[in-house]
Amino acid sequence: MLRKLMKHEFRATGRVMLPLYLVVLVTSVGANLSIRRLMDTDVPLINVLASLLIIAFAMAILAVCAMTVILMIRRFYMNLLRDEGYVMMTLPVSIHQQIWSKLLVSLVWFIATGAVVLLAVNAAAYDVHAMQELWGWVQEIFAYLTRDLPAFFHSTAFLVEFLALGALTSFVTCLHFYAALAIGHSASGHKMALSVAAFFAIQWIGQLVSGMFFFSPLVDRIGDLAYSLMESGGAHLLLLGVIGGLAAVGAVLYAVTIYFLSRRLNLE
Repeated sequence: MLRKLMKHEFRATGRVMLPLYLVVLVTSVGANLSIRRLMDTDVPLINVLASLLIIAFAMAILAVCAMTVILMIRRFYMNLLRDEGYVMMTLPVSIHQQIWSKLLVSLVWFIATGAVVLLAVNAAAYDVHAMQELWGWVQEIFAYLTRDLPAFFHSTAFLVEFLALGALTSFVTCLHFYAALAIGHSASGHKMALSVAAFFAIQWIGQLVSGMFFFSPLVDRIGDLAYSLMESGGAHLLLLGVIGGLAAVGAVLYAVTIYFLSRRLNLE
């Protein structure tokens, strides 16, 4: 059933995201044309056109990044907290499956947006000689890593850790909004105002707890230990600690979201 929910989410969100991706890629071609050709002319009108194309490209990137987050919030709000919630709550699926379908689809769109933005920036700044030099550096780095097995294993571990960190950051970001909206919509009135208040309250509590933790003597000892072990894997320990902390935050926000959706939700 999770797969069916995700399929429905992709259909609903793809109608918005895919055209935006196309706009970003098209404007990147216009920006490349402006940088390589139009801005070198002495005609004022063409220079203005080139500037407008570059501005359009920048605005398209900002729009697609903002829409990725806005759509993630809107889908949760409209699908579970508005009139659709009456239907969704009667489906033979659990709250956990509904939340996870939105979390996983949001993660995919976050990754896709990052990839499209990176591709668009490369397309806008594309230069054959620069790309050839970059590819040569990549080949040299890969050749070095494959010759040095310890360096290869360390690099692979860092890659896995950073991927896990990125996925957890995506989940925590989504759950921050989900928990705030779920708390606000447990009331009978002023739901959005309470949701906004809950959002900032969660943020304040998170900052307070993290501040108490990071300025504690225990963290100083852990930092000294990680620094002393840096050559033998201390950096990995530090990253794993950050991953564990994010996982704990995500677990708390997930529990809050599930509790308010399953026991306190007020759809009236």
